[in-house]
Amino acid sequence: MAPPSLPPSVPIPVTTPLPPHATPVSLPADSSVWDRISTWVSENKAVVYTIAGVAVVVTTAGAVYYIRNSSQSADSAPRPSKKERRKRKQLEKEAEAEASAAVEAAKKAEPSQTSSTKAATVESADELPEIDETTVEQLSEQLRKEYAAKLKEAGNKAYKANDHTKAIELYTKAILCKPDPVYYSNRAACHNAKGDWQGVVDDSTAALNLDPQYIKALNRRAGAYDKLSMYSEALLDYTASCIIDGFKNQTSAESVERLLKKFAETKAKEILADKPARLPSPTFVTNYLQSFRAKPRPAGLEETAEIPDDTGKGQLLVGLNLLESKASPAYDDAAAAFERALELGDLGNYEALAYNLRGTFRCLQGKHEEALADLTKSIELDETMTQSYIKRASMNLELGFPDKAEEDFTKAVAQNSADPDIYYHRAQLHFIKGEFAEAQKDYQKSIDLDGDFIFSHIQLGVTQYKMGSIASSMATFRRCVKNFPNTPDVYNYYGELLLDQGNFPEAIDKFDKAIELEKANKPVGMNVLPLINKSLAIFQRDQDFAEAEKLCEKALIIDPDCDIAVATMAQLLLQQGKVTEALKYFERAAGLARTEGELVNALSYAEATRTQLQVQEKYPELASKLQGMTPGGMR
Repeated sequence: MAPPSLPPSVPIPVTTPLPPHATPVSLPADSSVWDRISTWVSENKAVVYTIAGVAVVVTTAGAVYYIRNSSQSADSAPRPSKKERRKRKQLEKEAEAEASAAVEAAKKAEPSQTSSTKAATVESADELPEIDETTVEQLSEQLRKEYAAKLKEAGNKAYKANDHTKAIELYTKAILCKPDPVYYSNRAACHNAKGDWQGVVDDSTAALNLDPQYIKALNRRAGAYDKLSMYSEALLDYTASCIIDGFKNQTSAESVERLLKKFAETKAKEILADKPARLPSPTFVTNYLQSFRAKPRPAGLEETAEIPDDTGKGQLLVGLNLLESKASPAYDDAAAAFERALELGDLGNYEALAYNLRGTFRCLQGKHEEALADLTKSIELDETMTQSYIKRASMNLELGFPDKAEEDFTKAVAQNSADPDIYYHRAQLHFIKGEFAEAQKDYQKSIDLDGDFIFSHIQLGVTQYKMGSIASSMATFRRCVKNFPNTPDVYNYYGELLLDQGNFPEAIDKFDKAIELEKANKPVGMNVLPLINKSLAIFQRDQDFAEAEKLCEKALIIDPDCDIAVATMAQLLLQQGKVTEALKYFERAAGLARTEGELVNALSYAEATRTQLQVQEKYPELASKLQGMTPGGMR
C-alpha cells in the first residue's frame, strides 16, 4: 500500500492563520508541529507499510515504530510459534505429565537406590522433598524434573494463598532442581507482590536469559523498571514486547505511550529548571507579530525622531526601529531594548506601550507570568489600548484559561468595538475551540471593519474549508490571489488547501510563487514555511526523499531555529530508516521548544526514536519479525 503523507507541518501561533488540517487544541502553545505529527499518527492507526527499506508500525495506542529491515527474511526470523505459545500456557499440565513419567522411570531405573537417596524420594503427593544445593547434586535428572514440578505446584498454591515468602522459598528450590524461565518469572511475581522491584528485575532478567522472547517476563520487568524510575529501560522492554506480540496487546502499547509521556515530563521539568529564556525562531516571531495590523507610531516615536539612546524613550525608539528593519528584523536586540526602556523609565505617555511590547516578547520567550504582569500593567496605564487586552487573552488561552480569554475580548470590545484586531483574534479563540461557525462570523466582522488585512481573508478561507465548504473556501482564496497578488502568505496557504486535496501540481505551483515573493520581499529574513510545504508536497507526490531533504536543508540554512523544519527533517529521515540521524534532529527540536508542552512532545519523539535504536541493537531478530508483519495482521 502507498505510504500516508508525512504529518502536516505548518505550525503557526494561534494568532496567525491556522492550516485547514490542524486539529483544534485547547492550548495554543501546543498548536505546533507536534500536534500535526500526533494528528497524523492518530489518523493512521493500525497501519503497517514498508518504504525504502523501513518497516513502520503505528499501533492503536498511537506509538510509531521505525525499524530498518534486516537482510534476513521474515520466515527465517526466530520467533515464538503458536505451538510454543500454547505450550507456555499449558506448562503446568505438561509439567505434571512429565513428573508422572519421571516417577515411573525412576522406579524402573533405580530399584537399588541407597537409603540416603530413598529418603529424598517423594512418598505422597502432599510430601515435598528437602532440597538444597548439596542434596540436589545427588538426584538424577529425572528426579530433578519431578521435584521441580512439585515444588513449582506448591509455590503456586502458596502464591494464591498470598504467602509470598513461602512461595519464593518453594520456587527457589524448584529452580535449584531445574532452572526454568517460568519458575524465575513466578518468583518475580512474588517479588512484585511484595514491592521488591529490584528482585522483580533480577528474576525477570534470569527468565529472559533463558527465553529472550518471554513476553510476560518482559512486561513484568518493564513494570519494575517503571517503579524504579528507569523509564528508558522500561520503554525498551515494553517496545520489544509489543513487537514480539505483533502489537496486539493494547495494554503494552498504552504502556509505551504512558512511559514516553512520563519520561518526557520528568525530563522537561529538569531542562526547564535551568533553561535560559530565549525567543523562538524568526519565522515564529514574524508570524506572531504580523497577526496584528500595522498601526502608525505614536507622535514623537517616528523612525526619524532624534532621542538619546541612554533614555527610556530612546531605547523604546531603538526597539521599534529594530522591529521594522527593512534588512532583517533583529528580534533579540529589540527585546533587550524594550527591557532597557522600562529599566531607564521616564517614559511618560509611552509607558503603557513599553509594557505592551516587553510583555509581548516575554510571552514569546515563554515567560508567561511575567508577560501577564506586563500586559496587565499596560492596561492599568491605558485602558484604551485594546491590543494589550488581545495579547493578554492569547496568553490566558495559552495557559489554559479560555474563560479569562473571553473576558478580555469582552473588555476590549467595550473599549473599542470598531477595532478589527479584536474580532480577528477572538475568531482564533473560536477556531481553537472548534467553534467554526462563530469563528467565521468574527473573521467576516474583521474584514468588514478593515478589508486590507490579508490574514482575516486567509483564515476565513481556512475556516470555510474546515467546515466542509470547499467551493466557498476555494473562491475565497481565488479572491485573495486577485486582491493581494504580491502577498506570499496567500499562495502558501492556498497551496496547503490544494495539497490537502491531493492537487500536487497546483499546490507546488503556489508554493513556488510564495517562495519567489518571499525572496523578493525579504531577501534576508524570508519566511521558510513555503519551502517546508513544498518539501512535503514533493515527498507525497514522488516519494523523492533527496529533493524533500534538500528543501528542508535550505529552510534550515535560512532559519536554523525553525522547529517546523527541524521536525519535518526528522520525520523524513525516519521514513528512510535513518534512525540515528533522525534522533539528532528530534534532540535539536527539544532544544528549540518554547513551552513545556512543546518540550514534552519533542522529548517523547526523541526517546521513542532512541528506543528503536536500542531495540535494533539488543533484539536484531525483531527487525525481521516486524518486516514480516502485514496490514491484515494488525488490529
